[in-house]
Amino acid sequence: MKAVIMAGGQGTRARPFTEYFPKAMIPVNNRPMIEYITDYLGSYDIVSEIIIVADLANKGAQIKNHYSRHTGKPVSFVQDRCEGTGGDLRHLDIRGDFLLWFSDNLCALDVPSMIKLYKSQSASACIATRSKRYEETGFADVHKHIIRQFWEKPVLQLPHHECLGMYIFGDKVIDTIRKKPGRLNLSYDILEKLAQEDTVISYDIGDTPWADIESPNILDRHHDTIKSITEQMESRNPSRIG
Repeated sequence: MKAVIMAGGQGTRARPFTEYFPKAMIPVNNRPMIEYITDYLGSYDIVSEIIIVADLANKGAQIKNHYSRHTGKPVSFVQDRCEGTGGDLRHLDIRGDFLLWFSDNLCALDVPSMIKLYKSQSASACIATRSKRYEETGFADVHKHIIRQFWEKPVLQLPHHECLGMYIFGDKVIDTIRKKPGRLNLSYDILEKLAQEDTVISYDIGDTPWADIESPNILDRHHDTIKSITEQMESRNPSRIG
């Protein structure tokens, strides 16, 4: 199975850092963030090739240069056409099931388990989700201005599963995208309708930690969580640890 990493976009939430390098190259423990993902995915035998979608005509060229001496799984590149998170997928030369991973997401996802669930359900898509979240603030049970109970940074059960930027898609998703012209948002223009018409399943990551590195500021705010995630990801590739 091929793995596609989306590393395009303007990185507006990460400015001013992304004035100088793409968000995927934000350093995490002295390594580019995207390197954790490529090494992690490449450690699975089921992943045959890694395709990175980036703006190669601009700062995204830094990503390609970084992998010029890569010795792991084959890594190829596709130009980001600025056609949205869905529209850019129409330019992939790909058939069959593939794994899609947005480069600002770090998670030691159990890839084989997610693939197994996807195949067992004959689904057109599978989305990695979580049903609970560690909160950053305190919560209170309030009745007529009186706090009856207080919880500091609790683990909340979410009313709806949160989607985490990691997917498995089959031919139907790509075929649908290729039939639609113009700029496409993967969530709004593709997945919302697909979930109503076909089988889209959720893979709940359970207690596995996940982080959305939308900007370098997140690295300080969630230092312990991100350290735990990167250590888990690196544990599949011991030569990178340390």
